[in-house]
Amino acid sequence: MAKTTEPGTRKQSLPKRWLYVLATTNPPKGELDPISKWLWLTRAGVLPMTLVAAGLGGLLAVYRDASVNWLYFTLAALGLVLAHMANNIMNDLFDLEVGTDTADYPRNLYSPHPVISGVVTRKRLAMYALAVNVLCLAIMIFLTAERGWPIVAFALGGFFLSAAYTAPPLRLKKHGLGEPTVIAVWGPLMVGGVYYAATGTIPAAVLLASLPYAVLCTTVLMGKHIDKAPWDGPAGTHTLPVILGDKVARDVTRGMFLAFYLLVGALVIADILPIFTLLVFASFPLLVKVWNVFGQPKPAESPMPNPVWPLWFAPHAFLLTRRAGGLLILGMIAGAIVGV
Repeated sequence: MAKTTEPGTRKQSLPKRWLYVLATTNPPKGELDPISKWLWLTRAGVLPMTLVAAGLGGLLAVYRDASVNWLYFTLAALGLVLAHMANNIMNDLFDLEVGTDTADYPRNLYSPHPVISGVVTRKRLAMYALAVNVLCLAIMIFLTAERGWPIVAFALGGFFLSAAYTAPPLRLKKHGLGEPTVIAVWGPLMVGGVYYAATGTIPAAVLLASLPYAVLCTTVLMGKHIDKAPWDGPAGTHTLPVILGDKVARDVTRGMFLAFYLLVGALVIADILPIFTLLVFASFPLLVKVWNVFGQPKPAESPMPNPVWPLWFAPHAFLLTRRAGGLLILGMIAGAIVGV
């Protein structure tokens, strides 16, 4: 059964409740305060991936000695976070509309679906999505006026791919195209878009520099779709893991883990990334653990406390992405400081 809030429990401090939502993507026990509710509805626990992409765009600009407008960088980064929030809300709406999200589907099992759980109505959730998208639109209009039409290409490209991921008629996720979409969005569109907003230029080297982290982010989606394959396959949702099969999908994901490290190394050799980004190799101990997890089929039951079960592979991939992504940012900061 889906997890639900439990009234009458001992009240936690607000910061602890917010941290719980961020750590588990589940609502805390007891009555929902407004911030906990918003963090849960927008699945804010996965927003660090977007923050790293935005930070990477800004730090690449500093490392490359570009002239950075920090106001425009901040607005672009804020726009990315808001767009990710809006996309998470729209995914819940579209998957519910086409019948993918049901009471016994993993989306409602690892975290209560906002509408199915009765917390909000479809109309209210749609209003939230509209409000956030309006904010994104305002940021896009301002940056377009300051930086030119390429901002529209970055923004609308990301919006189109993100919406088409679940929305009919394309429903990219259903045809094995959701995973490549993540590489495009978390790489050239996010990192390149922030870089362009901050500097007014978009060198090809920046687009190349965006690829390692984009590949790493895609492993999270691969893990999630491997977890959901037993439900997706019979329902006719042909994600890449459904098309490839369980073992091949797990092996492909492991190959993507390796690709991240190899790409970082190659870009350091090519002098596109600073040598300090080799700090990502400090995450190898965690990679070994995650590598072994992906080497075996999913267990029938979680061998450890797991608030997002039946997700198994996805949280492991997310932990590695968070660790390696954080180290990548630290390496970029060191490279930017030394470069300056």
